[in-house]
Amino acid sequence: MSQAVGNTALAYARVWHHVDASDRVLGKLAERIALALMGKHKPIYDKGVDCGDYVVVTNARNIKVSGRKDEQLVYRKHSMYPGGLKETPYKTMMEKKPNEIIYHAVSGMLPKNKLRDRRMARLKVFGGPNPGIYRNNILKRWEDGSLTDEYILKLDPNSKHKVSVPPSSSK
Repeated sequence: MSQAVGNTALAYARVWHHVDASDRVLGKLAERIALALMGKHKPIYDKGVDCGDYVVVTNARNIKVSGRKDEQLVYRKHSMYPGGLKETPYKTMMEKKPNEIIYHAVSGMLPKNKLRDRRMARLKVFGGPNPGIYRNNILKRWEDGSLTDEYILKLDPNSKHKVSVPPSSSK
């Protein structure tokens, strides 16, 4: 008699990733974010199961686009009333709502199914360098997938790891 053990809650645990969008190309960045939101980097990935991670993007104002897209790209939305088509050029959108540019790009990279809204809810985008309250949740850096310096110090206070931790204020 064999007993199969299913995936545990630890396998489905969601990790918070931090992405610095400074000088990154929009399409390539959106593709990598979409893969993390879907959970394709995990060995337990299944297309019908929502097993992706959280992604926090900072410095959305500094994103780059390739070619002449900064002049040619237009974002459209419709109010569903006659004559209700609104067109916004990329440069205007970058000045007013830089986070919407990344939301739109990542949304286009995700599969068009019932899990899309749930996955998009796990994407947090900020125009500046401050991720706000989500700073405390971030466990992984985007570049190499390694743990953050603060998390390493929390696990091992005697670590020889080079750390640049800002002084925390205790109340």
